[in-house]
Amino acid sequence: MLNSVQVTPRRRLSADDRRRQLIAIGLTKLIEKPIQDLSMDEIATEAGISRGLLFHYFPTKADFYVECMAAAGRRIVRTTKPDENDPGDVQVATTVRLMLERIDRRREFYVSLIQPSVDPRLADVHGSVRAALTDRVVAALDVPKKDRAVVQAWWAYVEDRALEWSASAPAERALTAEGLVAHCCDALTALLDLA
Repeated sequence: MLNSVQVTPRRRLSADDRRRQLIAIGLTKLIEKPIQDLSMDEIATEAGISRGLLFHYFPTKADFYVECMAAAGRRIVRTTKPDENDPGDVQVATTVRLMLERIDRRREFYVSLIQPSVDPRLADVHGSVRAALTDRVVAALDVPKKDRAVVQAWWAYVEDRALEWSASAPAERALTAEGLVAHCCDALTALLDLA
């Protein structure tokens, strides 16, 4: 019996489709391993292209990584979107709950997004995620423009609490997920009252 290596057949894709394909593969790999362990050869092989062609689309490994993380950020914003027909406070609680679940499921991945030690451009990616989530809460609660910064600072608090909560084993958590969501929503109400 011969050993066979499964090679993805090469397909001709438009430049945009190829970039999307490579980013999708990269996102899958980055969930499994940190950036320093990411093999560009493995990405190219899975896409059915040469390493040189991969670098035609992304000049450096860091460029590829930033694009993958930007796609992850857009996915976070999209997958934490509440039903806009719900009352504002329900929309906020839903967004916080979905964010908490996402962080709990992919904690290390989220930490790599908010700690731009690999590439300072990641600070812009994280900033865009936080800005989108802030805008969502401001719109849901009809927060005055002057208090937008309060909501943005509150998101930093929510992230910190979610990361701390997700670092503990479920049996050791002082709050349930519902309790933490309620706590974060109460904190926002208190902050906005102070503002």
